[in-house]
Amino acid sequence: MRNAPKLWTLQFLAIIVMAFLFFLCLQLLTAGFPAYITSIKNNPAQAGLMTTVFMAAAILTRPLIGYVMQKINMKLISTAALLFIILSISLSYGQDSVSLLLCLRVLHGIGFGIVSTIFATMATTIIPVKRLGEGIGYYGMATSIGTSVAPMFALAILQFFSYNAMIILSVLLTVIALILCFLVKTPEIPAAESGSSKNITLKEYVFDKKALLPCILTVFFTITLGGVISFLSGLGNEAGLKSVSLFFLLMTIMMTIIRPFSGKWYDKYGHKVVIYPAAISGMIGLFLLSVTHHTVTLLAAGVFYGISYGIVTPTFQAIAVGLVAREKQGTANAMFFSAMDLGMAIGSTGLGMLAAATNYHFIYGFSILSIVILLALYSLFFTKEEKKAFDAVESQ
Repeated sequence: MRNAPKLWTLQFLAIIVMAFLFFLCLQLLTAGFPAYITSIKNNPAQAGLMTTVFMAAAILTRPLIGYVMQKINMKLISTAALLFIILSISLSYGQDSVSLLLCLRVLHGIGFGIVSTIFATMATTIIPVKRLGEGIGYYGMATSIGTSVAPMFALAILQFFSYNAMIILSVLLTVIALILCFLVKTPEIPAAESGSSKNITLKEYVFDKKALLPCILTVFFTITLGGVISFLSGLGNEAGLKSVSLFFLLMTIMMTIIRPFSGKWYDKYGHKVVIYPAAISGMIGLFLLSVTHHTVTLLAAGVFYGISYGIVTPTFQAIAVGLVAREKQGTANAMFFSAMDLGMAIGSTGLGMLAAATNYHFIYGFSILSIVILLALYSLFFTKEEKKAFDAVESQ
């Protein structure tokens, strides 16, 4: 390992901490707003819209970020976006109007789309190519821990304190991320092979077909994540469980344990070794949620789903980034996070409407179908790619 390129630099550590705080902040609101709206309006579909408009705004914003990063300094963009997020979150203080909160969630989504893409590109730009899977695994661990513990904090804050306390904490977390942002040197985005980024058009920076397949697969997985984050509190009420927040705690612990190993396995053996068991683990977790009426079953679901989430999303991100040219990593990251947002938006809205017509237990059983489709597409297309590569070698 002496010849292995260095991964843990001060810059990489700073980006990891920034990403954790930022995702903790935004996902605190992603989980908190639906729970808050449900408590005052008792409407799951309306609550799900809080997540949907947030994700939709991020999705519509991200396609331009890969292009803009080639023209404007990344630190300048991220600083302006973080200030914008601080302002828009602050305006949410003391509000109970669904219409106004939906508008503010759009602003949150715009800021989230910008900052999450830039932070990921900062990370992937400084990660050595030979340790890409491992590096993205650690970066993904930071974002996923922030994402998974946020619902636990959000539900606890709403239960023991207030909606306004959640808003104040979110603002403070974003301010700390902003301070750290000033301490990070802006990594240089590699120029195109032709020697100038001007040779690549706006359309090419917005989309790269090489990264499309892992992004589509990401959509199917995060449909289930949207249901877990948005409606687990509703499942707890339906099942008479008071310890729902422990699900997210166990989910976080399992992600933290599995991430370092899964990244190294990906770099050494390839993605098939980790994707299949992770997807099966996710299906087991969702099944347990669909039948749970006891705390033990709920906690077991957190273990299995945490393993799945801890492996699937960073692996698909690593695949997407690894398939594109070095100078197109911003594009791949934008596509990947847009895919995550799209999946969560579909999950939050679609499963929210389904929950209103059926019940919360049913939607988690139904969500298993999404991972089944993921596995079918993954097996079909990546098997074809491997056959093409094998045939090319045999013909030489």
